[in-house]
Amino acid sequence: MEVILKKNVDKLGYKDEVVTVKNGYGRNFLIPQGYAKLATVSEKKAHTEVLKQKSHKESKIQEDATAVAAKLETVVVKIISKVGENGKIFGSVNAVLISEALRKEGVEVDRKSIKIKDEPIREIGTYEATANLHKEVKQDFKFEVVGE
Repeated sequence: MEVILKKNVDKLGYKDEVVTVKNGYGRNFLIPQGYAKLATVSEKKAHTEVLKQKSHKESKIQEDATAVAAKLETVVVKIISKVGENGKIFGSVNAVLISEALRKEGVEVDRKSIKIKDEPIREIGTYEATANLHKEVKQDFKFEVVGE
């Protein structure tokens, strides 16, 4: 079954892509949840016309994502957390905390686009994360968890 994605779906595809999925996954999950629509012949024609119109906007969005990726390379992200006696932090560091720390440094990254490589983080130290800024722009960056 072919569907046109309305939203980005992890491990499947990005918005406005035509992908092939199994019938049950498409009819029971993607379409009812609003993640996709059925790719009929008329929908595909309308979809190609919409993509032609969006191509200019898409290039602007990609340029903005590339600019944010360049900022991520240079920025030093420090997350301050309360630490116990043995170097373990109270709670854990997640994408929300990283997004807030980046915002304080002047870089806007959506928390949903941040993937932490060594999750969960419960000790002080230096770690890596990946920001999926655009379907063609992904940037790895390091962040440091320090004690208060």
